[in-house]
Amino acid sequence: MTRLATLVALGAAGAVLAGPALAQQKAETPAPAAPQTLESPITNNKGDTIGKISIRDGANSLVMRVAIQAGGLTPGWHGIHFHAVGDCSDTEKFEKSKAHVNHDQSKHGLLNAEGPDEGDLPNVFANADGSVNAEVSSETSLTGEGGLRDGDGSALVIHANEDDHNTQPIGGAGARVACAVIK
Repeated sequence: MTRLATLVALGAAGAVLAGPALAQQKAETPAPAAPQTLESPITNNKGDTIGKISIRDGANSLVMRVAIQAGGLTPGWHGIHFHAVGDCSDTEKFEKSKAHVNHDQSKHGLLNAEGPDEGDLPNVFANADGSVNAEVSSETSLTGEGGLRDGDGSALVIHANEDDHNTQPIGGAGARVACAVIK
């Protein structure tokens, strides 16, 4: 057998012997956990359902889709925030949802040097017909320490105006016009 043929034969034998070990190593690597998910209806100040949120929580952030039907909001930009309590039962003002999620007492605003707080999110845009289809992400988790699904849950609150991402306490976003419970 030539030296090259011997090396090829030894390489093939090594691959045959290593194959089961590599397969076992692969089998022992746990599959990534499936993302936590949540869907919740969005209600307006009359208590009518105007859309829904769909949240998927991953290892580093959560992704939330906001879908609002035509006529759901006034056209234009609207501030949205995670609020500390999952209660949208007082439809007139949605005040039972309390203030923003803010475990570390940061200042409000995605553009604030002393912020953002954990409830701060980018604005969403309502089309001329009042519908919204948006996707936003947040480092605030759905579950675990400081997660949105804590003992009293949380809420997504939609405001009448856009958030300037700096002014205290809510960026001039105005009245709470829609709400979705996160529990």
